[in-house]
Parts: sequence; structure tokens; C-alpha cells
Amino acid sequence: MQFSCNGEQFEVDAAPGESLLSVLRERIGVVSPKDGCAPQGQCGCCTVLVDGEPRVACVTPMARVAGKSVLTVEGLDAAVRDDLAARFVATGGSQCGFCTPGILVRLAAAEAKGKTRRVDLDRALAAHLCRCTGWQTIFEAIEAPNARPATSTAGRDPSAAADRAELEGGGPQLVGPLVPLGDGGFADDGAPRDALVAVPFPPGSTADAVDAAGSSWVVADSLLEARALAGKVQGRRTTVEPEPPLELPDLAPADLRLADRGLGGVRLATSWVEPGYLEPDASWCAPGGEPATPLANGGAFGGKVVSPAGAAARELADRTGRTVRVVFAREDVVRLGPKRPPMAATATFDGTVVHVRGTVVGDATPFTAPIAWPYAVEERGEWTGTTALGPATASTLRAVGLAERAVLLEGALTVAHADRLTLVRDARGASVLLDSCVAVESGALAGARVAVDDAGHVERVHVRVAAGDPLDDVVLRSYAIGAAHMALGWVLTEGLAVDPETGEVHDLTIRSFGILRAKDTPAIEVEIVDDPGAPRARASDAVFAAVAAAAWNAVSDADGARPEMFPARETRAAAALRR
Repeated sequence: MQFSCNGEQFEVDAAPGESLLSVLRERIGVVSPKDGCAPQGQCGCCTVLVDGEPRVACVTPMARVAGKSVLTVEGLDAAVRDDLAARFVATGGSQCGFCTPGILVRLAAAEAKGKTRRVDLDRALAAHLCRCTGWQTIFEAIEAPNARPATSTAGRDPSAAADRAELEGGGPQLVGPLVPLGDGGFADDGAPRDALVAVPFPPGSTADAVDAAGSSWVVADSLLEARALAGKVQGRRTTVEPEPPLELPDLAPADLRLADRGLGGVRLATSWVEPGYLEPDASWCAPGGEPATPLANGGAFGGKVVSPAGAAARELADRTGRTVRVVFAREDVVRLGPKRPPMAATATFDGTVVHVRGTVVGDATPFTAPIAWPYAVEERGEWTGTTALGPATASTLRAVGLAERAVLLEGALTVAHADRLTLVRDARGASVLLDSCVAVESGALAGARVAVDDAGHVERVHVRVAAGDPLDDVVLRSYAIGAAHMALGWVLTEGLAVDPETGEVHDLTIRSFGILRAKDTPAIEVEIVDDPGAPRARASDAVFAAVAAAAWNAVSDADGARPEMFPARETRAAAALRR
């Protein structure tokens, strides 16, 4: 088949049914279109222009492209491309940069047609997912200049911006115009295309398996062949709603007696939650070499800390004597990647002490670690770890333990009608106190307020954050907005349906995770508090926990009660976000 890509003519022998994305990445080496979910067609990371119209490349058969012109982000008019990239850097509209090449391509087409009203952008971004930024900074990058915040690339120190990104994300991260163009150095982008390819061995496959790094792999000469041999099937989405695997505990008799004193308690059970990072696990390694890290640009919210991709690439390369690529599909990430640990707990406030009793699936250590709460109250926790049929969990994910405990503590104080202002420990706490206040180990603080309208729908989130020297306000603000977006999803919409009898995950499509879409995300205001001192890490973890706590206290179900399960899909707020 003959076609042109970015003005250059190509002729390829495409396999029957092979997608445009496969031809671009695997055959001609154009890697700016990213494979976030192929062939689900749901994340938008592989969006390109075909004869000027946006197309999701992973679901576009190559047969439909024969004789046509394809433009990726590299092929856009240089002035348009560079302007878009600069605007995304200026607003913080790109963090890891995996989703943004496809978004930039679609927005370039929208701008060319003059379709930049908010309703047009809502429609355009409906084809995309972004996990990092919380969408708001992306809207700001594309809307009229007077609608954007007063941010600019002028006068910013790229190294300081990268340092703040690393403090927040937990891994090295570039900040600059190459990142929104998809050139952040992702593991699979730099892999030799003539390498052997290994993919995880899926359940029920009849292919020959090779054991390495504690897992089984299907190895072949190409990604297309490896996935065909493995019998990769299209991901699916169930109609079953996610349910917490642990039973909602009863409040103890002593807790119930507190009601006579105007106090009381809360209880909560959470479901399995997918971290939702968009770049699937990947690595490659030459014989005797060091494997490419799956965390090449961004921290994946702690989800790839235990990824087997790198170790498998090294072992398979040494055994075969050839360079080996290890590539996960989206379904592999869902089946094999760790989830946020579900928990079930109660919390009560007796006037001086918050008593928490809970059970968590997996490691309970983060739930028992000391936390310097910004309130002059004592937290006494009794947590136990347990097992449940379902996917693996990880304590390395964003704010695990911290966020759950913050939600319970704030809920108990709110139920008790405690005067939270009198409980603040110091001036730094007071400086960020809104409807919730959370500190992390570094000393960073965040407070949050979630406003709901008369119908009970979330309409605005206000965040205040103190992180010492911010290093770069744009990056810190972007991370805070992204953390707030993730927190709203965790409380209201995100969850995985898991078969309680087999532990099998039924939600394998990226859209089934419940991540908030662009048009459903409320306005998020971020105020960076003057906080003299050294830069403090993980401020966005504090934002995540604070927004989750404020959201739980702000929303209610049809009976006006605080929901007792996450995701709280029966609330009016969640219904509005999923409209």
C-alpha cells in the first residue's frame, strides 16, 4: 500500500487488517502517535490527520489509508506546532507528554477550522483521555489568550521546573516544548524495531510461553506477530458496577454512644481502582545491557515501581542473544498492574482523639505509618491487612494510606461538628485550611474546598497548597489540578468491576475505569501559598487527599446522606459528572 506521511511517500506490505498505528510505529518508525490502548480506540493518544481529518490510528485499518496523506504532530506546520507546544508548556498542559501529541494534532485541526469555542473543545477532547493534568490546563492552552492564566515560558528555569515535576511525580521528568510533542523519551519509542518482541502470556493462550522475571511471555519477531500468537483479544467493559470487596463495617457500640454527646462516627468501604497511567509498561534491552526504564518520563503515580518489564527484557535478551522489546497492551496493564488497595473502616471523634479501625487488601503499613496531621488531635488507628480475590495491590500508588486516613479523619471531625479552626496546630496549617487540610511527610500542606450547587452537583474546587519553594508555579499548579481531578474521580466515579468468585477483572477498556472526561471536570482553582523554606515534595499527594476528603464531606446521596462507598456513583454529583 502506498501513502504519504508528513510529506514523504511510503510503500508498505501491510498485513490483512493491520492498523495505521501499527504501520506508523512498527514499519516506518514514526513514534509520536502513542499506543495507549490499541485496538480499543478510546484514549486518543494515537490521533493523526488523514487527509486533514482527525483519525484514531489504532482503529483505522491501513486499507482505508491507501493513497491518502497522513500528518502526525511532526508534520504540522512548524509555526502552528511550535506555538501549540509553547502554549502547553506555558499553562502546564503537559506533564508526562504521552497523550498530548494526539491532542495537539486534533486541536490544530480544530483551530484551522475556527472551532475553539468551549463547546467545540468539549467535543474535540471527548475522544481523548489525560490522566496527569486534570484537563483545565489543556483548555487554557487552546482557549483565547485572554482566557489563559498569566503564565509564560519567559523567565522560567527549565531545570527548576523539572525538579518540581520530579518532586511531585517521583521520577525524572522533562519540562519543555519537546514533551507535549511526545518526545519525552518513552521506553518503547527508542527501542530498535528489528528487536524480538515479548508480550505477557494471557489467560487461555495456547502459544508457547517463555518464563522470565517471574512471569510468562510470548516472544516473536514483531509486535504484530507476538500479539497474534498470544491470542490478544479486544478489551471489554462490563455492565456490572464496581463493588468494594470488603464488607462495610458496623460502628462499635461505644462509637454509637458518642451520638448522645453530639459526636459520632463515619464508615467507608472503597473499591478496586486502576492507577490509569496512559503509557503501558514497556522496556527493551540488548544482551548484556541495562534495560530501558518503564519510568522514562513521569512516575506513573507509583504504578510501575514493581513492573516486571525491565527485568524480563534483560533476562530474555541475555537468553536469546538478541535485543528484546517488552510491550504491554492496555489489557495486560489492567490484568497485571497493581491497583489502589480497597479498604473498609470506621472513624469516630470523641472530642480529643480520632479512633480509626479498618481493614485493607494488601500491605497495611502505609495505613499505620505516623502522619503529622495539621490538627491538634490524636489519631489512633487499628489497621489489619487481608487478602481478597482480585488483582494485586500496591502501597506505592499516589497517597495510599494518607488519602484514606485523611478522608476518615475529616469525615469524623465533620460529623462531630468540631470547630476545626481551633484544632489547627500552627500558622502554616491555618494558611491553607479550607474544608480539609492534609500534610505529607515532607511537610507540604494542602487544603481544599469542594463547592456543590443547589442540585448537589460539584461546580468548583478550590485548593491552597504550601510546598516551600515552589521552584516553578506552573508545574506545581498543574500537578495540583491533576491531583484534584484524580481525587474527584476516586470518590465519585472510578472503580473496577472484579468477579468476587474468581478475582477476574471485568473492566479491561480504558474508558471503563471511570476517569473524568474533559467536559465533566469542574473548575479547579489553585492558590500557591507563600511558604518560605526548601522545596517540599509530594505536595500533590496532599492535594489529592485534601480534595478527596472535602469532596466526601460535600456530596450526598438521594437521601442527603454521606455516601459510605467509593465510587459514590449513587450521588447526584457523580450522576452529573457522568451525564
